[in-house]
Amino acid sequence: ATQQDDNHQDNLFDYGYIGKFNQTRQNSYTLETRDKYDVDGDGVNDTVTAFFHDGFDDINLSFTPGDKNPTGTKYTEQFYRYAGTARNLGDVLRAQGLANGSQPNSVYSLWNNTGFQYNGYEKYQQSQFRVVANFAADIKNHEIKVGFEYEQRTERDFFINPVGLWGRMRALANSHLTTQLDTVPILNPGLQLSTSSPFPFYDFNRKNDGTQNEFDRNIRKKLGYNVNGTDMIDIDSYDPSTFSLDMFSADDLYDLTGTSLINYYGYDHTGKKLTGKPSVDDFFTKKDANGNFTRQIGAYQPIYISGYLQDKFDFKDLKFNVGLRIDRFDANQPVLKDKYLLYETKTASEVNYSQFNTTRPSNIGDDYSVYVDNKDNPTKIVGYRKEDVWYNSLGKEVDPSTLTGSSTADGRINPYLVDPASAKAKTISPKVFEDYTPQINFMPRIAFAFPISDQANFFAHYDVLTQRPPNGNRMDPAQFLSMENNPGVVLNNANLKPEKTVDYELGFTQVLNEKQNSALTLSTFYREQRDMLQITNVYLAYPISYYTYDNIDFGTSKGFSIAYDLRRSNGVQLNASYTLQFANATGSSTFDNSSLAASGKGNIRTAHATNSDQRHSVVLNIDYRFFGGKDYKGPKLTLKKGGDKEKTINVLENVGANATFFAGSGTPYSKQSNVTPTVQGGVNNTAILKGENNGSYLPWNY
Repeated sequence: ATQQDDNHQDNLFDYGYIGKFNQTRQNSYTLETRDKYDVDGDGVNDTVTAFFHDGFDDINLSFTPGDKNPTGTKYTEQFYRYAGTARNLGDVLRAQGLANGSQPNSVYSLWNNTGFQYNGYEKYQQSQFRVVANFAADIKNHEIKVGFEYEQRTERDFFINPVGLWGRMRALANSHLTTQLDTVPILNPGLQLSTSSPFPFYDFNRKNDGTQNEFDRNIRKKLGYNVNGTDMIDIDSYDPSTFSLDMFSADDLYDLTGTSLINYYGYDHTGKKLTGKPSVDDFFTKKDANGNFTRQIGAYQPIYISGYLQDKFDFKDLKFNVGLRIDRFDANQPVLKDKYLLYETKTASEVNYSQFNTTRPSNIGDDYSVYVDNKDNPTKIVGYRKEDVWYNSLGKEVDPSTLTGSSTADGRINPYLVDPASAKAKTISPKVFEDYTPQINFMPRIAFAFPISDQANFFAHYDVLTQRPPNGNRMDPAQFLSMENNPGVVLNNANLKPEKTVDYELGFTQVLNEKQNSALTLSTFYREQRDMLQITNVYLAYPISYYTYDNIDFGTSKGFSIAYDLRRSNGVQLNASYTLQFANATGSSTFDNSSLAASGKGNIRTAHATNSDQRHSVVLNIDYRFFGGKDYKGPKLTLKKGGDKEKTINVLENVGANATFFAGSGTPYSKQSNVTPTVQGGVNNTAILKGENNGSYLPWNY
């Protein structure tokens, strides 16, 4: 499947293209006298008075409209129509004109403006290999069913913000040419002659700092420039057809210091489908022939296996339906060994305690992580950690913030790193990852019914259901590269477990009349939800605290229900029910805890009313039907057809009407003490909670 602009499709550099901008520049000079200056390179220092090149001035920016995005191009055409000229792109943008890769300002932060370009290109592929086997047999009074299922999905995705490519190209081109000029003077006799100056003019090449990127190298090669030269490349002066994604390295597009233009897995950074499955080590270490990281990420290929056995049988007066389902979910991907550590850290068993003139506390296990005062040159141990529990140097459980501040040299958390140099160079070792541990879940089901008489029935059931992680569980190693530069981003957690629901119900049904078409059912229910997803703050992780998803939410729903059923009698069928419910949980959605996580106050778990906590619910459904044929009992119309012949028409034969009435008490919401816009973008939408989360209720609705 592909999602793209109808006009541009996969012509990525057409997105956001406004036209050709040709920048004219000239050298600027300063007249000065330089002592002890080797102006002619003969090794002899001279005293020279001359005009020395000291920079560049933008003189003019010409514009030729493009035809790819005619509406957006009008903004810039109108600017030139009224202003006439511009010195550079800054002049155009300040006057609300558009450059390649820029978008018109929104209208009151509510609507995209005329000429706004759709900024997305995505191709997605999903396939599935599945084997299913089922067997059923009746053996005496047992109805037995057995089943097996094997499933492996393969998901691939490539997404890019193509409008942003123009800004990225401008940033990449010439980035190795510094604002400082070279020190080797180049005599410019032509300029001296044309200006009739008594003093000579000396030019300098731009200085190359040696950090040329792959895109700059490739665009120079394509345009016929010296790849190692210092010529300025004006990206906006070229047609979109000049460029292609294979000119970029993966890191050119990722932009690890800011916002990435791309996101992909199962494809490479140019959108080509991968044939193999690269390892996480490949992502962090593998390079191409030019020394660029390939940053390949394999397709997401989780494996799901299940088997079940069900037996439906009678035992004396009891009717049983008993079964067991076993699910095995394997995310089939690497995960962090320790969510708090992105670099290898020494455990308690690996420390030479004599180096610190101390001993290990008796309650500190071999696999506890060790924290010190200085990650580069440790002089003392300040604490330990086992999963989410932190200890000080004496083995006493403490608030982890006590291991920072004055306890360390830089005031931050300092794990006892195995290789501090690698951490400083941001070289992530594959040793900090391990394979996902497959999750095996047993899901029993027990349901039985006990007829007290031919008009009364007692029933109950117990069910356990699991659901694979619904989102946020794909391993994305690219997020680890940029996490320090994007501290507010919620990272995926490849180590998520399935969510679980445990359901109990107990009820009683009583037939109310001799026709046995009217019955009343009373039931009570209790439902537990465990390991539900919620955003959490991995506080004091290294190298930075971050947000991610975790199986930390839980909730309960309990209540009582009364239902009345009237099977069709004299054309009328009626169903009515009333439910009393109490639903509480530590979160109603995956993002309920986002504000708390962002506050840095830890991951406090407090149950409160969920969004679905509707205390009272009433449903009434009435259906009336006229039957056909001999069972018809509605109005009739008799017509005479010549002579004495009559024809009777059942006017409302097989006609019916249905009415449903619903009434429910209000659902909860979180009251806020300030007014916030609901649709405006780019403005502060932070709500200030008044009272408790979901502590207020809407009125009844009908």
